[in-house]
Amino acid sequence: MSDLKGINLAMQTPMFEDGSIDYPRWEELIDIYIDCGVQGLVLGAGTGQHPYLTQAECNRLYELGTKRIDSRCNVICQTSALNVDEAIERSHHAEGLGADALMILPPYLEGPEDDDGLFEFYRSIDAEISTDIIGYNIPQTTGIGISVDLFKRLNNLPNFNYIKDSAGDMTTHQNYLQTGCKVLNGADPTTVFALMAGATGTIWGGANYMPKECVRLYQLIAAGDFNAAMALWATMIPSLLYIWSGNYIAKVKTACRLRGFDGGAVRRPLTPLSADEEKILATSLQTLK
Repeated sequence: MSDLKGINLAMQTPMFEDGSIDYPRWEELIDIYIDCGVQGLVLGAGTGQHPYLTQAECNRLYELGTKRIDSRCNVICQTSALNVDEAIERSHHAEGLGADALMILPPYLEGPEDDDGLFEFYRSIDAEISTDIIGYNIPQTTGIGISVDLFKRLNNLPNFNYIKDSAGDMTTHQNYLQTGCKVLNGADPTTVFALMAGATGTIWGGANYMPKECVRLYQLIAAGDFNAAMALWATMIPSLLYIWSGNYIAKVKTACRLRGFDGGAVRRPLTPLSADEEKILATSLQTLK
């Protein structure tokens, strides 16, 4: 089993103004984030606009990414797809490149919503691979929640060893933790509390614009210095609350530009922030040093 403890940064996908991918900047950002001390990088993350990337583009990002990372940190590839065969195909490609884990959403559009149907979806993929699967609970986006009972069932599969919980509901999160299975926090505003409660680590989009702070937060909590962690958290939470309030990817990318981690534009159908939104965001970033 892979060890995904710590800060797994859900990478932005750098893009030019026309929406095409800036692959050289992708490799530069990988070096920058690793130098900041992150324990893992998530390639093709939701923060990287995975739903609006083609399969070929994802594969290219994974090929360049795994080669550039070169075992310096964990590699997680999102291989989500609505079609089971395509999810397996994507997973095989990432697995062949040496990915440490595969992050896979439940089938979120007109697919199964009951636990048995969702279990069968993941079982079908699990049977075809040998790499760790990270299930993905983000019901506010998918309309599908992974119940605690289903999580326990899924953990009996050979490769389903983690869940990324982005719901932001600490009751559910702590119920996941009570199973004794490995949980990764994915809801920015609850990160400090999830880590203190025992989450293995994070898959964190907001880390794109403050990677050093995120790594430091994890280090403080791991060392049991909760007072220092909460003092650091007080500088981080204003911008995290703002990006979490909507238009997440555009806000993260704008924050990256403002803080020296520029990843360029967003791809359609997303649109850039308005001048007023950018002003509010800039104000929320002022508490960071």
